[in-house]
Amino acid sequence: MLTIRQLFMMTVIFQVGTSVIFGFASASGRDAWITTLLSTVIGSLPVLMFLMLMRLYPGMTIVEWFPKTFGNWLGVPLAWIYPVMFFFGAAHSLGDIKDMLITTILPGTPEWAILALFITVMIYILMSGVQTIGRLTEMILPVLILFFLFEIILIFSSEVVDFHRLTPIAGEGWGRILHVVVPNGISQSFAESIALTMIWPMADRPEKVLNRVLIATFLSGFIIAVFDAIAIAVFGEMGFMTMVYPLYTLTKTISIADFFENLDAIGILYFVCTAFFKTSIQMYALVRSIQLLLYLQSYRSLVIPMSIVALIVSLTLSKSSAEHFAVFSNLVAYTGVPFYIVLPFLLLVAAFIKTRLLTKI
Repeated sequence: MLTIRQLFMMTVIFQVGTSVIFGFASASGRDAWITTLLSTVIGSLPVLMFLMLMRLYPGMTIVEWFPKTFGNWLGVPLAWIYPVMFFFGAAHSLGDIKDMLITTILPGTPEWAILALFITVMIYILMSGVQTIGRLTEMILPVLILFFLFEIILIFSSEVVDFHRLTPIAGEGWGRILHVVVPNGISQSFAESIALTMIWPMADRPEKVLNRVLIATFLSGFIIAVFDAIAIAVFGEMGFMTMVYPLYTLTKTISIADFFENLDAIGILYFVCTAFFKTSIQMYALVRSIQLLLYLQSYRSLVIPMSIVALIVSLTLSKSSAEHFAVFSNLVAYTGVPFYIVLPFLLLVAAFIKTRLLTKI
């Protein structure tokens, strides 16, 4: 079982995940922070939908919802979509870690060496159980938030922030904002939280899950929006839009009395931490969902082979950062909305109708 506190922190660290690294919604320019807040509000709706489904199917995960509603002939093939989605999500997150480390502090390091290290640690954590992930996030997330706050204080103390760079608000119109919100904004992090449906049923107090998860969703969106706003206020619109890792670059702007300088390694440390935990949760969702669909006694026999396959795919999925981002955009455009939002919505409608019919009978 997971405590409600651990579940809250796992939700926050999953949703912040890799989004905080790349400058969430940078395509909307100086309005990226508005895009993030709007994405959070709209993105909370699919999260609420997942939570409603969990209420309709207490103690069950997403790969069990479909067979329960549609029967084995239709429900099982539909349920198998989600291990595939979790797999590509994990492989892509590993690619995020690989690209960031090689581009920033470890240029020239073999890609396989970096990912092999991460996969080894991940295998150990997964073998130890999801409760280990919960305990680690419970310890590490407060430290990361303190780092975030400390960084913000240092950035303001460095006198590089100019909030005039955020104006005019929505100066290019709302079209540019809404174009980023749908589908990327609501799919990235928020609709991706469908992976957490493999974990939420393990909460020790199920009645508290809904409000804690929604609070966690708004908190993670607020964190990303704050960093976006500060990055724009420091670099300006064009700088923010053209940088691959604007929030990492923020740490390099800190300079106070020739003492607090060159803190980019610390920035890399906590950005990689959030990405690592997101990937670990995706890998757990992957092996746990396969275990349930194949009626295996334990998911642990799947951890090593699936981790190796994810490692190989993450190394071959893209050859450059530009291609990596293109793969993600295509993944969101063609699979995010249909499988993270539309299909669960149809499931919710079917489950609601089925429940009402059974109630009348």
